[in-house]
Amino acid sequence: MCRRGSLLRFLILASLIAFLGCGTVWAVGMVFLGVPQAITRFGPPSPALNPFHRTLLSIYLLSKESALDLPAGDPAIGFELDVLQGEPASVAVDRLQTAGVVYDGTLLRNYLRYRGLDVSVEAGRYNVHGGMTVRELASTLQNASLSADFFTVLEGWRVEEIAAALPGETLNFEPTDFLAAIHTQPPGFTFSDQLPVPPSLEGFLFPDTYHLSPELSAHDLVFIMLDNFEDQLDSELRAGFSQQGFSLYQAVTLASIVEREAIMADEQPIIASVFINRLALGMKLEADPTVQYAVGTPADGWWKTSLTFDDLEINSLYNTYMYHGLPPGPIANPGLSALRAVAFPEKTTYLYFRALCDGSGRHAFAVTYEEHQRNTCP
Repeated sequence: MCRRGSLLRFLILASLIAFLGCGTVWAVGMVFLGVPQAITRFGPPSPALNPFHRTLLSIYLLSKESALDLPAGDPAIGFELDVLQGEPASVAVDRLQTAGVVYDGTLLRNYLRYRGLDVSVEAGRYNVHGGMTVRELASTLQNASLSADFFTVLEGWRVEEIAAALPGETLNFEPTDFLAAIHTQPPGFTFSDQLPVPPSLEGFLFPDTYHLSPELSAHDLVFIMLDNFEDQLDSELRAGFSQQGFSLYQAVTLASIVEREAIMADEQPIIASVFINRLALGMKLEADPTVQYAVGTPADGWWKTSLTFDDLEINSLYNTYMYHGLPPGPIANPGLSALRAVAFPEKTTYLYFRALCDGSGRHAFAVTYEEHQRNTCP
């Protein structure tokens, strides 16, 4: 007997054919048969795809199936592809297409997306060539050669953490050389004249994955990080800082606090709004990370997790419980999302926030102190 679902599918297909004409038989059939055929030929689709996109990508790949197993680009071209930490797969594909390793970047992007491999492209170096097929390239991009030649600076690290993480087996300088280099005035940058005297480059060492070599000096590495920071400062970001009434140095300082306060990136613009609102009203920031910066030691990983009342009374300009306004400078090196949060904060009237009691890392926000008190964990 014919199942009810199969009969319904048959009637819909028959109606479409009758309405659209026999010339559409193949296209309509692909809509109904595309997903199961694609699973057979390309493997299971990403569970993150909704039914519409799953069907659309299935039909697209079936129409391009023969190209998946041909050389993706010029077989004579070999290429070392460096993928940085947090860089989307689409950027890596663009780089491959520019190099001639891939002719049809759309095909590679859609294959990665269909398989769910676009979200698992690892940071590191890949040796690829144009004779590889799209399937082979997609597979290769899941296994980077992430050796000691690559060094990742995480968002929110302070300079001491960066120095401690430097791979000594690759570099011919010591962490102390790096720490000395970040107190050297760097010429030629748009922010050079905003740095304090004596200078500190805390906040301007952009978090990313860097390719290292034994030839690099401490100053070379610092300048590479500063170049990367400068590259992030497009006109839109600079205009956003100005619109909030901040100099670049002030914006980076506030972004470093937002970076350390926020666990979830989507809360950064809200947390930025709280601090901006407090500054506008002349309130103290009362930000724990600034005190952690002041009292931090290597023994507690530079960020003391449980501050005491004595800590909150430390006489330091970085103690925003004691002093009004921003601290003298950045307390860490913020990533792009924290910088953008300061340039483009949420429009709120919040003046307070505290961590939720469920351990999620999210925060409860409040306009009044009374509401803030009610958000205290039991």
